[in-house]
Amino acid sequence: MSDANPTFRAATPADVPALVELVQASYRGESSRAGWTTEADILDGQRTDPDMVAEAVSGPGSRMLIAEDGGALVACCQLEDRGGHAYFGMFAVDPRRQGGGLGKKVLAEAERVARDEWGAKEMHMTVISVREDLIAWYVRRGYARTGQKSPFPYGDERFGLPKRDDLEFELLVKKLA
Repeated sequence: MSDANPTFRAATPADVPALVELVQASYRGESSRAGWTTEADILDGQRTDPDMVAEAVSGPGSRMLIAEDGGALVACCQLEDRGGHAYFGMFAVDPRRQGGGLGKKVLAEAERVARDEWGAKEMHMTVISVREDLIAWYVRRGYARTGQKSPFPYGDERFGLPKRDDLEFELLVKKLA
C-alpha cells in the first residue's frame, strides 16, 4: 500500500500509546520539523496525553480514525458527533509522510464518516490562528475562515507550553451536504 491508498479503521484502546506518539511527533519537537507544518516554533511540551487520546477513542460520540500503510500507523484524526455537525481535531500525519497526499485522504475519509455515517451537515475545526500555512491548506480543501476566535488554554500544560502570548484558535467550517 502507499500513502495514496491507506486503509482506515476506528482506533481501539490498544492503539492509545501509538496514537500519543504519532500526535506528539507530528506537532512538537524536532521530529515534527521533518514535515511541512509544525507547532514547534510556537509551542513546547506535549500536544496530548494518554488520557486525552483514550477519551477520544472511547468517549461517547467520539472516534479516532486511523490511517495505516501496510499495518503501520501513519495518520489519525479525532471526530466528534455534535448533533448536526461534526468536529475534526487531533489530526496528525507522520512528518516523514507529509506532502504526499496522505493528509488529503484522511481529511476526505473523516468528512465521509461525518456525512454518511453521522448525517453531519458541516465539519467544524479550530486551528491556532497564527498557523497561516495550515489554515491555507484547509481553505484549499473547502473550509471557510469564520473569524470566530476562542482563547488558547494558557496555563494548562496538557496543551503545551506557549512560546508566544498571542495564541488563539479560529473556527473553520465546511458544508458537507
